[in-house]
Parts: sequence; C-alpha cells; structure tokens
Amino acid sequence: MITLTARLSPSALDTRRGVVRLHPEVLDALGLRAWDAVKLTGARVSAALAAAGDGDGPPGVVLVDDVTLSNLGVVEGSEIVVAPVDVAGARSVTVSGSRLATTSLTPETLRLALTGKVLTVGDAVSLLPQDLAPPPGVDVSTTRRKLSNAIGMTWTNELLTITATDPAGPVAVQPSSVVGWRDGARTGDAPPVVAAGTQLQSAVTAREASPSFVPAVEHAVVPPVADLVGQRDCAKRLTEWLDLTFLRPDLLAKLGASARLAALVAGPEGVGKATLVRSVAQSVDADVVELAAPSIAVLEANATAQRLADAVAAASSSERPAVLLLTDVDVLLPATSPPPVATVVLDILRSAVRTKGLALVVTSAHPESIDPRLRVPELVDRELTLALPDGRSRTELLRMLLRDVPVESDVDLGAIADRTPGFVVADLVALRRDAAVRSALRQRDQDEPRVAQQDLLGALDTVRPVSMSTSDTLQTGGLTLDDVGDMTEVKQALTEAALWPLRYPDSFARLGVAPPRGLLLYGPPGCGKTFLIRALAGTGQLNVLSVKGAELMDKFVGESERAVRELFRRAAEAAPAMIFLDEVDALAPRRGQSSDSGVADRVVAALLTELDGVEPLRDVIVLGATNRPELVDPALLRPGRLERLVYVPPPDGEARGAILRASSRNTPLADDVDLDELAETLDGYSAADCAALIREAALTAMRESLEAAVVTAAHLTSARKAVRPSLDPVQLAALAAYADSRKQ
Repeated sequence: MITLTARLSPSALDTRRGVVRLHPEVLDALGLRAWDAVKLTGARVSAALAAAGDGDGPPGVVLVDDVTLSNLGVVEGSEIVVAPVDVAGARSVTVSGSRLATTSLTPETLRLALTGKVLTVGDAVSLLPQDLAPPPGVDVSTTRRKLSNAIGMTWTNELLTITATDPAGPVAVQPSSVVGWRDGARTGDAPPVVAAGTQLQSAVTAREASPSFVPAVEHAVVPPVADLVGQRDCAKRLTEWLDLTFLRPDLLAKLGASARLAALVAGPEGVGKATLVRSVAQSVDADVVELAAPSIAVLEANATAQRLADAVAAASSSERPAVLLLTDVDVLLPATSPPPVATVVLDILRSAVRTKGLALVVTSAHPESIDPRLRVPELVDRELTLALPDGRSRTELLRMLLRDVPVESDVDLGAIADRTPGFVVADLVALRRDAAVRSALRQRDQDEPRVAQQDLLGALDTVRPVSMSTSDTLQTGGLTLDDVGDMTEVKQALTEAALWPLRYPDSFARLGVAPPRGLLLYGPPGCGKTFLIRALAGTGQLNVLSVKGAELMDKFVGESERAVRELFRRAAEAAPAMIFLDEVDALAPRRGQSSDSGVADRVVAALLTELDGVEPLRDVIVLGATNRPELVDPALLRPGRLERLVYVPPPDGEARGAILRASSRNTPLADDVDLDELAETLDGYSAADCAALIREAALTAMRESLEAAVVTAAHLTSARKAVRPSLDPVQLAALAAYADSRKQ
C-alpha cells in the first residue's frame, strides 16, 4: 500500500466514472496493470478502477473525481492510502436513487449502467457507463441511449447509492448479477401486469420507442414559492410575468405589448435558479419542460437541433401553459467562438418565443459568457439575478432544510450560518448530508439518533462552497489576530480596513462613506505578513482566495486578463471574501518597464479595472503583500484601490520573545533557557528565523540523543551557528525610508 495526495482530476473523461489515475511508477510499485481495482482508504473505505496517469506528473498524487472524493469522506489535498484489492463477481447488487430514477429505469437498464464498475456498499455511483475501458460485449452507445430515453437530458446528473452487495466487499456487476432497486423491482422479476384500457404500458412503449422524446422533468419535491428564502422578490417578479403572459394577454395587447415572455435567470452555481423557475411555474399551474444545455451541446449538430426542437414541440403540445426551461445556456451558446449550430438554435428559440401559451426561461451562472445574439429585444429581453444568501437567509435556509430532521435542542443555526459565508442552497444541502453521515456514524447503535452541533461544525471541515471548488484557499489553522503577539498598530489597521466593512456596513452607510477596497502589507521577508493574513481570515471567518502574483501570468494574449476577471468573479460569488495577492510586485509591476510584450501592463490594467471599475466590489476585500513596495505600480496604491499601506516592521526584542515563546509552546525547555534574554541578542533575526532557531535547537538535541527530553541553552547556542539572521540592513533601511515617506 502507498499513501498519496488526492487531487481532483482535470479530465472530463474521468468525471463520475469511478476511475483514479496513478503515476505509472506507482502502478508498477503496487504490481498493478491498467484498469485493475484498488482499495482507497480515507475517512471511509472505497474502491475504484486504477488507470495510468500522466507520466510527467508528480508520482505522489492520485487523481480522483468528485464522487470518489465524496465517497472517501475527504477533501482535495488530503492523504489517502491506495492498495491492490481483489474484486468478486456480484451475485446481487441493491441500489437506491431519486424518485425520477427509480420510476424511470428498469433493473435491466440499471445493470447495463453499472457493468464494469467497482462497487462498495455506502458509495455513491453515477449512471455514466464505464466506457473508458468497457468490458467485452458491452454496448455502451445502446446503454447511453436507453438511459437518455428513460430519464431525459438530466440522466448524467443522477447519483445512486449502493445499499447492499452479495458477497460483501468490492464487487463488479456481471451479466448474471441480479441488480435491483431497494424495495423495488430486480432483474429477472416478472413484468407488472397492466390492466386493459390503461395508458401506462402505451406511455412506456412510446418513451422507449422514440429516442427524440423529451419528457417534462419530474422532480421529487418542488418547494412552494413561500419556501424560496432570500429569493422571494425575484419569484414575485417572475410570477407576475408568467401571470400576465398566460392569463392576461388581452391586457398586454391593449397596452401595445405582445403576450410573450423570454427571460434569463442568472446567479451563482447552486443558488437555486432552476428551482425558482419550477416553483413559480407550479404556482401559476404551468407545466415545465426542462432541457440541460450541456447535455445537448456535446451532441452532433443535427442531434442538438433535433433535441431542442423536440423540447419546444413537447412544451407546445401541453394542454396547460408551459415553460421551456433551458439550463446553463452559456454552454450551448457561448459568447466566444459560437458553433455553427448556434444560428439554428437561436431560430428554434425565436419560434418558441412566438408560440402562444409558451414561455422561455434560460439560466446561466456566467451571463457574461452568453452569445449576445440571445439577448436581443426579440428574444431574451428580461433578466433576473439571484443573489447569494446573506447570513440571515442562510439561517432561514438551514432551519428549512432541517425542519424534518431530528436535531438536538442546543443546535445554534445562527452560529452555523456565520461559519458559512459564500454558501448557496446546494452547499447547505451538502452540509446537511455530511452532518447526517457524521451523526449516523456516531450514533449507529441508538434508536433515536439526532444531528448535533458537533456534526454540523464537523461537516464544515469537508464541505466547500461551490464558488470555492476550483480555488486555492488559505488554510488558517484556527489562527486569529488574538494569537499574534505585539503588532498592535498593524492588527488595528487590518481590522479597520478588512473586518469593519464586513461587520459594520450600516456605520459606513450612516456616515456616507465607502469602505476601503483593500490594503497593502509590506515589510522585510519572514516578518509575518502571510501569518497576519491567515490570522485575519480566521478572525473574520472569511472565504480567502490566495493567489501568488506570478500564477496569473500567461504567455497567451488575453489569458492573464481573463484569469484576473475570473478571480474577482469567484470572490464575488463567495462573498464575504478576501483576495490575497502574495508577492503583488510580480503581478502589478510598474507599467512600461517590462520586456514581456506588454503582458504585465495588461494585467495591471485588468486589476485596476476590477478594483475600481464600473461594477463596484461588494463584500470583497483585496489584500496584497510584498517586500518590494517601490516596484508596485503607483496607480494600484491610490485611494479607492489598495489605499491603506501597512508597514510590518522587523520584530523588536519584546516581539522576538513572544515569537520564541509561541514557537516553543510544544517544545520542552530546560530550566537554564531564558527566552527573553535570548531574544534581546537576536538582532537581525526575522520571525521566521526565530521559529527556525527553536526547530534547529530541537534537532540538535535529537542528534545528541534520540531519547532527548528537553532542549537546553547549549542546544540553542549551537543552533545559532546554523541559523543566521536573514534580515538585510540595507533593505531594512530602504523599507523604513519608504514607510517614512508615506507618512509625510
């Protein structure tokens, strides 16, 4: 067995297929061939198929998909143990799923979808066939067609849960395996008898026979409009639009308007755009025909157009008013390099809008990426934007999500809401699910288990908001500003510039001033700038997007500017959030002085636009850190941008003593060690040097004896010979002069 670091696979081919990618050297070390099964151990034990990854990648990394990561109960970057495992042929497999899946999929079709996968009880598994290395005799294309015909365009999003297998342990589905739904039909069962005169059998036959049939998507629960916490204003507007279009077309005609409706519902991923449309449509007694744009965008052009036309026809043939819901439309109609079929798609949508009794609603998490031809007056001319839930809305959402869940009386939903900035409804649902798993594991032998506060707080360690799923986050390690010794003025400046705008927005509004956009920390290297940022993030319980300056630089024209825009977009979706630009002098150098074909100048321009552009930043603070402030473009440091410059000086004797005590908190020191006296002799030592001194002294004690129990003054004296002061007097003088010039 080998311990590896789990990373999300960047390959779309591996998504949700239960496949992990290992470095070829790791495959050899484990004695595996490609597509052998492996046992994965994280917080839970699971199994998957192992395939060879990129030989140029790091050997200590295993690439997994999001479902496998969830099955293991760990987050990206965690360590998991990988080992070979024997997989038995399944005599029987029992699964559970959504109401849509259980009522639409026959056990035979379910068996085809699971063939070739490694299954473990308790794991989630998708319906996507294992077509990367399908077993002999499996017709993958037929399986995909049956799944699509049975469920519709959303079949790729369905997840099932393995509830039982025979034998126990990892198993593989074979042609002879009995596969079925929990408390439902199984392969080999006799088909149900349908009474003469009923329409059930004819409906099923029509669905199977027509590959272009597009059903109205059935959802187990469509919440009433009253349950749409935080989105009631948008729901009210959409209700009014649908009511006028369907019920009062004569009134619109008298006032010179046509009875047509085509609207865009925008908002962050997981905020509930499609749910809003379904709830409002239900409130006005309208049918919903839903089509996922990504699922038809990958088809051949003629098939794409046919699927969309079939959806329009299905909505038009409804006896009641109907809403055609096209989700994630930016994938089908991208703004950049739209495919040739885009013109045909626009024509079909244009005809749908002209159809009486039919409304078109499209959704997108990236409205700026939609082909502008869709948003002309004759097509989608109205727009609703769903905002992120604030703290009060998150509290109400948690209360609603947990109202049917047995919880302990001391559960404080307000405290949980305060710990979930940037969470949308989908994130809170995932939080509830993870908390339920933790509660079940903790109380598996109790008759009346309940979800406790510790379960919800523990779930926060593994559930990341959707807006942060592709971002590098700064790990705070539980630090707060109270853990930072000395630096009173620096901590006060950070609190005023970063925390007050988020905690006391009413005070800024009452005084009629805009809060600061950001600040710049500068000082010699190793003196705690990044440490302060971590402590600030821990104090404010903020989502932090950490970016090294050079990471945004790209040699391709336009890519660096796009990366800057994407960074600020993710921060806005995760608000309240903080963007930390480390080594900002590499990202925003003085313009006109670089020799990189203008890349740095364009990045600076993009950064300035995002900081102080037409669209204001809301609940987003930008912090930069550098030890070369004179190299940062002056335009970035003017008021309205990184307007507060905070000098982090090298530690003095008192501060060095506090750093030594903090660094040696878990290190047993002998009675002859006087840290305050030692600190006074460490001129030129940075905070990092002081921490390194304690570490080196402990290593010196270990070199003398692996049984050493304390670190003595002699060990510290010896360590000083190895750990020399790193602060440069010339640089210190230059930074002090720069700080003095900013005060004048």
